[in-house]
Amino acid sequence: MTLRVERSARQGFTVFQLSGRIEAQHIAGLKDLFELGLDRRRVILDLIDLKLVDRDGVRFLVRCELDGMKLEHCPRYIREWMQREKH
Repeated sequence: MTLRVERSARQGFTVFQLSGRIEAQHIAGLKDLFELGLDRRRVILDLIDLKLVDRDGVRFLVRCELDGMKLEHCPRYIREWMQREKH
């Protein structure tokens, strides 16, 4: 299984729906995608179809949220892991 990213717009926000898995090898590509002149406070990461993440993926999501991106439909285990990584 790999990572699939679908981009859409919703009420002035750019929405990226992430499906599959986020692993260390995907982080650079995601960073490049989010650097395309987007106001990170107007970006939503929809994680409804995200199945697995590794530690680098969790740390990446923590950074995204700290940068102002909103996480939607974040699986509970990922949210709990993110909380632990913040401390």
